[in-house]
Amino acid sequence: MTKQSKRIREIATKVDINKKYNLKDAIELLKSCPPVKFDQTVEIALMTGIDTKKSDQQVRGTVSLPNGTGKRIVLVVIARSDKHKEATDAGADIVGSDDLIEKIKGGWTDFDAVIATPDMMREVGKLGKVLGPRGLMPTPKAGTVTNDVVKAVQEAKAGKIEYKSDKTGAVNSLVGKLSFDSQKLVQNIEAILAAIIKSKPVTAKGQYLKGLYLSSTMGPGLKIDLSSITEEQGD
Repeated sequence: MTKQSKRIREIATKVDINKKYNLKDAIELLKSCPPVKFDQTVEIALMTGIDTKKSDQQVRGTVSLPNGTGKRIVLVVIARSDKHKEATDAGADIVGSDDLIEKIKGGWTDFDAVIATPDMMREVGKLGKVLGPRGLMPTPKAGTVTNDVVKAVQEAKAGKIEYKSDKTGAVNSLVGKLSFDSQKLVQNIEAILAAIIKSKPVTAKGQYLKGLYLSSTMGPGLKIDLSSITEEQGD
């Protein structure tokens, strides 16, 4: 049996695995865990009751977190040369066209998000094997295929994120950093939950929101009492 570290043992004394925590209490509990040498990312896992076997029961959309993600993203813009300056001025980290597509096709993936203009999508589509598995393929629904690259870049840098359900019906998303003020984390979580509620498929039957878990990179996963949040959301 692998011996648990002192940190893990200390966390175990703080957490009741059978308890459903109030959101604010859960955040404070994560903050009270023994620290690590980096600013941990805080994430949610929301279990939904959608039928993932049905193509019309997918949960997907975008939301701008009111307090950002706390993460500096490396943003790529793929566009014709006439868009390069405005993309760079808006804050894009790497801008290019066919040359950049070839670089990515060769396996380069040192970036966190991709925005493309519609006229480049025929070529960008060929990057599916590289971008698809990492969830980086630009799509019109996510606002990452657009001629308004300035707006798209600014929104991405400000904390706009995409969320989508996986094959189990769960929606996993980062919501900020552990160093964030507790109220800011609450606001970010409430914002993404409100967006997911609005994204409920019209054909979904029964209970839509089934469970919520909150965790940090090196911290425990905590069950959250959804009722105290969804009552405010009007679910």
